[in-house]
Amino acid sequence: MLAPLFVPAASAQAASGSLTVTTLGRHGTKVATTVTVVNASSGERRTVKSGKRLSLPAGKYLAMTDIYESATDGLGTDTIGATVVSVSGAKSVTLDARKGKAVKVSLDTPADVTAPARISAQVCAANMDMPSAYSAGGWNDAGALYAIPNSSKLLQFAYMAQWSGNDSYVAVKKTTGIPAAPGGSFKRSQLATLRFSVRAGTQMGTQNDTALQAAPKTDDCTTDLYANVTDDSAPFSTTVHVTPGTWQPRDGVIANNGDGVGGGSPPVRTLKAGQSFTQYFGRAVWSPMHYLPIVGENSLTFIPDALIGDPDVGVWGADPTKETVVLSKGSTTVKKQTLTNWGTGDAEFSAAIHSVGTYRLTVDAHRYHPGITFPSGMLSSRITLDWRFKADPAKSGRVAPVFMTRFLPAGLNSHNQAAANSTTTVTVSAGRGSQGPDTKFTRTTVKSLKVWASSDGGTTWKAVSVTRSGSSWKAAVHNPASGAVALRSQVTDSTGGTSTETVYRAYAIG
Repeated sequence: MLAPLFVPAASAQAASGSLTVTTLGRHGTKVATTVTVVNASSGERRTVKSGKRLSLPAGKYLAMTDIYESATDGLGTDTIGATVVSVSGAKSVTLDARKGKAVKVSLDTPADVTAPARISAQVCAANMDMPSAYSAGGWNDAGALYAIPNSSKLLQFAYMAQWSGNDSYVAVKKTTGIPAAPGGSFKRSQLATLRFSVRAGTQMGTQNDTALQAAPKTDDCTTDLYANVTDDSAPFSTTVHVTPGTWQPRDGVIANNGDGVGGGSPPVRTLKAGQSFTQYFGRAVWSPMHYLPIVGENSLTFIPDALIGDPDVGVWGADPTKETVVLSKGSTTVKKQTLTNWGTGDAEFSAAIHSVGTYRLTVDAHRYHPGITFPSGMLSSRITLDWRFKADPAKSGRVAPVFMTRFLPAGLNSHNQAAANSTTTVTVSAGRGSQGPDTKFTRTTVKSLKVWASSDGGTTWKAVSVTRSGSSWKAAVHNPASGAVALRSQVTDSTGGTSTETVYRAYAIG
């Protein structure tokens, strides 16, 4: 269970009562637990050891806990319980695991599913804005997880059940109160399908840990319930069948030293029964994701962040980089600086400018992560940007009239490789993402787009045939017999400026 994002400050009201919660195991003996106590009105949250007296202001409280009992074989048992209690003076209550009812779940499972479902469950404060932040819960195999019934509308109960076979099957359900017969029955025909396709070659590590998290549109007790899907070396594909609803796919990348070094959370997916969706991680090409230079009030600022990232994940999943940023006007270098967002996240390039004219901003970035060894032949290892644009620094701050491009090659294999001497169709798009609600854009549009490819690491470049296709372009890249392909694009815009972007080792040949 994830920790609460926000815990209200302790009440200034003087304590006028106390609460002691005793927790008993399934054999009637006392079991030490940690009890979560939530004020039903204010949302003030505290924790206390079972059997210990907790001083509290008078009022109505929810006391919640997971009564875990170990066993010499297996996972032991978990019993989730909660009670609503009015505190005035000294109050004592008991949560008794013997009253717990097994959380029973069923699925018309295929023959390859032989083990019982793994269940994560929690009880939450129903009347809070983020119920899952005011909760207590645990996990266990079906048959070893119990819940103590309680019909109070101040409580929510939720669980996630996961069956594993050739595919995974994940079901979530919530109720008001803890039902007398917790659980549910599910049919495969009523589930949606989410496929994970994890490619190799682009990430800073080869080990990937994929997962799925419940993400309801309105926070409830299912929020953040979490299912591990596959932990394996890329490339791999895996399929999860889920109850209809909104889900958050996740990916974690593990480096050669065992550290988590990448991954992230792509946009949530709302899936209906029978619907299928494929979530990619690690597809080529990784490139600049978001930040553009901003000019105004006699300065130019640029945040050199998210310069090498997975387009399927988004800006928050980009890798750390080290980059050299140079601003010039004509033959004069205004400022040159080497930066990194490794370990800081706050790197910023800022230069004072005072005259109207054409400026050039170049960025040369490579992935940077001390302490790990990058996989041999890692793709998208370096990018460059070369923006030339007109600017009036006396105006209020606005985004410079420049573009970023993205490349998406078709037909690559799971190692992000194209066949030797083949032709790869690369979809190229040019965009300018919002830089913030108060930041205006200098108006400009794409006038033309050109593409080049290199098979010798950027020493020589060959022009690529490009055709317009809706809001993007299709580039037909003729591949070499071996090695890797670098891609370069140049956007000429309606203000007369150019935006040139290069991705080295964009995809491989194999």
